[in-house]
Amino acid sequence: MASYEELRNFLESDTQLITGDIPQEYLTDVLKRLKGTAEAVIKPESVEQVSAILKWTYEHQIPVTPRGAGTNLVGSTVPDHGGIVLDLSGMNRILELDAETMTATVEPGVVLADFQQYVEERGFFYPPDPGEKTATIGGNISTNAGGMRAVKYGVTRDYVMGLEIVLADGKILTVGSKNIKDSSGLSLKNLIIGSEGTLAVITKCILKLIPKPETSLSVVVPFDSLEAGIKSVLAIKNENVNPTAIEFVEQKVIRLGEKFLNLSFPYPEAKAYLILTADGRKEEVYRNLKCIQEVAKKYGALDYLVLTDQEQSQNVWKIRGALVKAVEAVSEQEPVDIVVPVNKTAEFISYVNALEEETGMQFISFGHAGDGNVHLCVVRGNLSEEEWQIKKREHMQKIYKKAYELGGLTSGEHGIGLSKKEFFLKETDETNLELMRAIKRSFDPKQLLNAHISYNK
Repeated sequence: MASYEELRNFLESDTQLITGDIPQEYLTDVLKRLKGTAEAVIKPESVEQVSAILKWTYEHQIPVTPRGAGTNLVGSTVPDHGGIVLDLSGMNRILELDAETMTATVEPGVVLADFQQYVEERGFFYPPDPGEKTATIGGNISTNAGGMRAVKYGVTRDYVMGLEIVLADGKILTVGSKNIKDSSGLSLKNLIIGSEGTLAVITKCILKLIPKPETSLSVVVPFDSLEAGIKSVLAIKNENVNPTAIEFVEQKVIRLGEKFLNLSFPYPEAKAYLILTADGRKEEVYRNLKCIQEVAKKYGALDYLVLTDQEQSQNVWKIRGALVKAVEAVSEQEPVDIVVPVNKTAEFISYVNALEEETGMQFISFGHAGDGNVHLCVVRGNLSEEEWQIKKREHMQKIYKKAYELGGLTSGEHGIGLSKKEFFLKETDETNLELMRAIKRSFDPKQLLNAHISYNK
């Protein structure tokens, strides 16, 4: 029988291997409700170490759960099948910034906020901007993270040019490159992006950069109802003003965010808000914001505040970025990140609000109005554990069913993990699932990498 102590042969320091009493942080995700088991935690520092570790686990048929900063919300990093947790957060070097090709090459453990600051200090810009800035680049790639700037700039997939990966059997290969165009066979790179660690372990990332925008300004637009705000979004997008972000949020969740951070949000009397950002050249930004203001007023905006004060702007975005944590601070909740076609967002939110009124269970809505990505917090309140589990599942089934009826999908940016697997498998065509299973078998014949995120019903 294999001994996990053998893994020390592949490492340079004893601190890179933990066996025996595994710290709880490695057995769960950021919500700490789903918990797994593991016999070892390994912290590799190079691709060679990752390769040697995976050759060993492949030979001994031991499951491996890759992990970055552990900020995942859906159980993707929970070692549900035991075995080894592969902590890649120590592989955190920025290896190269190539100004001529406008690319950066980084290791997977680089923290998003650190990377964004690094490139912006040098006149470049990395647009993907998910709410959790302490997540790692490898984790962002593994879930194809989106964020607030997706409406203008797209998602993580649009900025990954190449990857160095290690397969389940330890083979090292490169997929993608610094080349702008690529029609050279199937895109293996794009299979890895969003695969949640099920196909390979990412050890190096080549990322596309763009020039840093000259100016970026945000505005807050208050409304008497969330529906009115959402309906204005399509009109704003049709004006060709190209906003960087269009966020929607209800008053009740803003109040939670204010209390959580001890900050204030403008227009406390409003029922809902749009928060928009425009970036680019200064004159273009102000022209676009003026157009947005005119459209918003046509749809019943109560006012329009340009956040020229830097501290106020930072506070508004801090509150928006902390909303899931703010809800979690007052009650257990189940985070949902359903995506629907952008023209169906208002209809979906109306359905959720009606369901809240019908059932008495609280649903808190906010998210990315510009791309139809609706974040919901299904709030437990004072329900007992048994009532909570029954009602949560019952209402989430209804919510996902409605989203699929509108042409939506299970997840816009968090991934499937453990918590969404049931709903994803139920609503996904069997032929699609079989193709996914075949791809998984091709990359990982023994089903060892993140085995709990499978496509089997």
